[in-house]
Amino acid sequence: MSAVPAMSNTGGRRAFVLAIFLVLASVLWLRAFKLQILDSVFYQKQGDARQIRTLPLAAHRGMLTDRNGEMLAVSSPIATIWADPSILAEHDDKIDLLGYALEMDPNRIRDMVSRGVEKSREYIYLRRHVHPRIEKALQSIKDRGQIQGVNIEREYGRYYPSGEITAHVLGFNDIDDRGQEGLEMAFDSWLRGTPGKRRVVADVLGDAIEDIELIAEDQPGKNLTLSIDKRIQYLAYRELKQAVQRNGAKSGSAVVLDARTGEVLAMVNQPSYNPNRFSERVGGAKRNRAVTDVLEPGSTIKPFTVAAALESHLFSSDDIIDTAPGRFNVGRYVVRDYKNYGELSLVGVLKNSSNVGASKISLQLDREVLWNTFDRLGFGQPPLIEFPGAVAGSLPHFSKWSVVRQATVSYGYGVSTTVLQLARAYAALAADGLMPEITFQKLEGEPRNSRVFSADVAQEVRRMLESVVSEGTGKAAGIPGYTVAGKTGTTHISENGSYADDRYISQFAGMAPVENPAMVAVVAIIEPQGRYYGGEVAAPVFSRIMAGALRIRNVNPDGQEVYPLQAARRDDES
Repeated sequence: MSAVPAMSNTGGRRAFVLAIFLVLASVLWLRAFKLQILDSVFYQKQGDARQIRTLPLAAHRGMLTDRNGEMLAVSSPIATIWADPSILAEHDDKIDLLGYALEMDPNRIRDMVSRGVEKSREYIYLRRHVHPRIEKALQSIKDRGQIQGVNIEREYGRYYPSGEITAHVLGFNDIDDRGQEGLEMAFDSWLRGTPGKRRVVADVLGDAIEDIELIAEDQPGKNLTLSIDKRIQYLAYRELKQAVQRNGAKSGSAVVLDARTGEVLAMVNQPSYNPNRFSERVGGAKRNRAVTDVLEPGSTIKPFTVAAALESHLFSSDDIIDTAPGRFNVGRYVVRDYKNYGELSLVGVLKNSSNVGASKISLQLDREVLWNTFDRLGFGQPPLIEFPGAVAGSLPHFSKWSVVRQATVSYGYGVSTTVLQLARAYAALAADGLMPEITFQKLEGEPRNSRVFSADVAQEVRRMLESVVSEGTGKAAGIPGYTVAGKTGTTHISENGSYADDRYISQFAGMAPVENPAMVAVVAIIEPQGRYYGGEVAAPVFSRIMAGALRIRNVNPDGQEVYPLQAARRDDES
């Protein structure tokens, strides 16, 4: 009788347990159905968001080459280190090791990771454009599984094979490969490529393990052939640097132009910097002084005063100017020569660099005539060149000229210009009165130019300038086997509204060969110590640069004259 209730209780417990299991199974089945069927799209997207990433594809920047195809700026693959901050934050104990590999302060990495997590970023850059040894060190610890969430990406870094020699012309790029100075900046839109995008699968450690699709292909930038001749650029840089050091000068600039086309064959400055080193891309060293710094041209402007006189038909080359007694009162201002040269022809005014002679010529011309000549030569005008930071200089309008200003402008005071603009003006004399537009690109078609002087006047002034080198203040600019035409200049530096007594700019501007000039060059040495006359300091530099450039460009010698490479007479060239 007592066994029946026991069996009944056991069966009830079994039924209860079975019911519980059935309920649990139903709940699990319903949960699985919801996850696998109803919410599958949602969770697939969540999974993709954690495992699929869109990464940039760096675009190759176009090359800069010289006129002969020599590479001046090239982009090469370089490693950049990035990380998933959420993964790296979970492995804080590995950050010290990461800092050692990346040569970074670990606490700085922790700050970067913390900010990345706060902003919910999928990746952050730790170091960009790293040295190969850093890449190798990081890859080593990744291969050993000692760090997670850190990846190596390929970008492009700019490299300048010529370093400081072409620094001021080319400029440099920032970390994102965008031009910041020089021609890199001027032609940035042409050189810069368009980055692409790719979608990848990342593992739990954040490493990209598989490409899914190419969203957009990267478009490389276009190459650019410059007018620069690397050989002449190197030659000019070497000679200018030696001259600045030898004379204890503050700075210097030199420009070489193709006389007919206006192509810039070389442009150099001192001091310079190495654009491959980020630490040197600071301060005044990166300034291209040949286009950004103005100077008063001094006696180098006298040939244009003489040209204006000849164009006016009021003067001929045989006309005599009485410069005695070596000084000339203009109002309360006294124009002075180095000594009393007496009676001089126009040739003699240039050969002896007579300020008195230039002033007397100028004052016999209408002010507007002289101003128009200088204006057509580009003085005081914004330079039409593809170079950032290029300045216009200054040429006050003739309506504002006093008699004193009219006199002093004739020998290069009261007007300012740059070394490049002065070279362009001399190209008008070299190209038989046609002044070319300046260009930094290799010219394929005909040059663009404008008429400044008649061909007869330009040729006559060139012959006058030949006597400056063969007999006058510019003897040190002579080149054995070639005829050379040019003009020396020595100016006091303006400061605080007056001129310093002991600070000078030494200049020489010229061309060769005389009858059919191939090139024009201008050299300016700022604040030389000791010797300071243009014929002593700048003319020898011109000679060495031009002599080498003529040989490089295979220009045939045109004369038997052998000019002595000696210091010029210490005549007043101011």
